[in-house]
Amino acid sequence: MLAYLIRRLIAAAVLLVAIVVVVFGIFFLIPKWAGVDIASNFVGKQADPAALEAVREKLGLGDPIFVQVWEFFKGIFVGRTYASGGDVTHCAAPCFGYSFRSEQAVWPVLTDRFPVTLGLALGAAVLWLLFGVAAGVLSALKRGSLWDRASMVVALSGVSLPIYFTGLLSLAVFYYGLGWIDATYTPLADGFGSWFQSMLLPWITLAFLYAAMYARITRATMLEIMGEDYIRTARAKGLREPVVIGKHAMRSTMTPILTMLGIDLGALIGGAILTESTFSLPGLGQAVLQAIRNHDLPIILGVTMITSLAVIIANLVVDILYAVIDPRVRLA
Repeated sequence: MLAYLIRRLIAAAVLLVAIVVVVFGIFFLIPKWAGVDIASNFVGKQADPAALEAVREKLGLGDPIFVQVWEFFKGIFVGRTYASGGDVTHCAAPCFGYSFRSEQAVWPVLTDRFPVTLGLALGAAVLWLLFGVAAGVLSALKRGSLWDRASMVVALSGVSLPIYFTGLLSLAVFYYGLGWIDATYTPLADGFGSWFQSMLLPWITLAFLYAAMYARITRATMLEIMGEDYIRTARAKGLREPVVIGKHAMRSTMTPILTMLGIDLGALIGGAILTESTFSLPGLGQAVLQAIRNHDLPIILGVTMITSLAVIIANLVVDILYAVIDPRVRLA
């Protein structure tokens, strides 16, 4: 197990470095090849040539791409100083870049908004796992029944309807219409009850989409597994049906579910842009949307790194859980 973890951690570190290099290339190298002056994104389109040259010198935009990547990584551990003549800006470690449009370091922006996105992703994940997996299992066990067809119709609706539609619909009904839920975001520091109520509609809206997908994949996987030889053998031994389903069938069913969960949860931790925008949640998704509108490349790069790291960690945890849930899986 220890050797496996060490190998995966090394592979994760290499993958993260590769991601940063690729993202740097997309943001800073490809525009240069296309004849776009990247410095104008930091000072505005109407800046004079002297201001543009000062920005290029301050950010090191004239350096080779590998030098810029090295300076970025070095800044994470020891901080970074941006200097051009007498204009000096220091970014303390961990420095994930500095936004000269908002005049603030990227790391405090990420840490300030990350708890909102993390709470949204984890709360929605609990709901979609509970209801999605349960609905899929019941549909498989009652194949062809009224429950099976009704749940799959609901699942198809959940997959088909976009979040900005279901989110606005839920706001119109439960917030503006019935007034049952206060959807105005309240930080957790102001009280758990108020925070929970403000997150309830975003959780349900986001979980509705994912629960639909998880219900469909759970049903398909369960139907396939119920026809396997080891399930028939377990029944032939006289095991009770709940034991056959819970101990044998569900273990194999959870393997693809865990794979999906690692990818989905990791991606959502990087920001659920549509959900956060619909419910005005000050999370990473809303931050990156504002950064895209303002051409704020350091913020976009910082959120991209957080998303990549979250996906890598989530998939590492999923790989370890495979051996716990399914005894046929062994870590090597």
